[in-house]
Amino acid sequence: MMLYLGNYLADFYSPFTVFQYLTLRAILGALTALVLSFMVGPIMIRKLTQYKVGQAVREDGPQTHLPKAGTPTMGGALILVAITLSTLLWGDLSNRYLWIVLLVTLGFGVVGWIDDYRKVVRQDPKGLSAGAKIIGQSLVAVVAAGWIYSTTTIPAETQLYVPFFKDAVVALGIFYLPLTYLVIVGSSNAVNLTDGLDGLAIMPAVLVGGALGIFAYLSGHAEFARYLAIPSLPEAGELAVFCGALVGAGLGFLWFNTYPAMVFMGDVGALALGAALGIVAVLVRQELVLVIMGGVFVLETLSVVIQVASFKLTGKRVFRMAPIHHHFELKGWPEPRVIVRFWIITFILVLVGLATLKIR
Repeated sequence: MMLYLGNYLADFYSPFTVFQYLTLRAILGALTALVLSFMVGPIMIRKLTQYKVGQAVREDGPQTHLPKAGTPTMGGALILVAITLSTLLWGDLSNRYLWIVLLVTLGFGVVGWIDDYRKVVRQDPKGLSAGAKIIGQSLVAVVAAGWIYSTTTIPAETQLYVPFFKDAVVALGIFYLPLTYLVIVGSSNAVNLTDGLDGLAIMPAVLVGGALGIFAYLSGHAEFARYLAIPSLPEAGELAVFCGALVGAGLGFLWFNTYPAMVFMGDVGALALGAALGIVAVLVRQELVLVIMGGVFVLETLSVVIQVASFKLTGKRVFRMAPIHHHFELKGWPEPRVIVRFWIITFILVLVGLATLKIR
């Protein structure tokens, strides 16, 4: 919106051309989302508290979590509001990628919101059934995959790029569709599994989102893409604005979600953020780099898979409790220690992911 306004005003006053710079709009997008979070956050928390939209805590979980019962949840709606408004304000609304990412993020947010609503408002501890949840996620992911595939204009949009190898490129063809589905749905559920401690999921999402924004900007710049041997995707640069908004909204939410949390994001936030990371990685053709940078999310998911498989096959548990962050809690690690160490691991993995830009 501001891009169009700036272009119009530039005819009368040339300094308004500054809004044409993608880097500036990405920075302003982050700041706008951050300010919106600070402004709306306290109001939302008061309303959630007023309507007793509180978190239920498992009695068989770590005993240190019992005092958290009743903490306002569904705060992820704050993240979605800040991301959406900021992106619409600073993004190029004629960009196809921008609309795909926004609609996927909001679509998964709706699935999460229904699940949270049934849990905390209708007092249904099961929320959406696993089947209903995966159907909702699948519907959004399949539509997104089909939309992208049917509107591709260059071969690079459907090729798989292998990190650390300059010429390792795989033409996916029709297999692009199942890969896109798996990345979006898998990333969404991985972030959701990680969201079990105060601030544990949001900071890695911010770090990975910021790094994907760098990939988006570089892929959208023909000269940088050619120099770095990454796919040149003219429409991808605009995703830097979305990623900037995600970073700002995430940091704004962390202000209220840091230990001890004043609000939890709930599935409405976790499912949406995971899907956002997945769809951005797909559009900038960095699915494998997402696996590297989101290593904490991958570890959390694998710990659940291993725990369930081990118990069904042998009757024994590998971890004291899954996902793995609970395992470390039950070993005696204070919650802040688990959180910060997982943040540090993510920071390291993000640097490794960014190193793939040059190590080929």
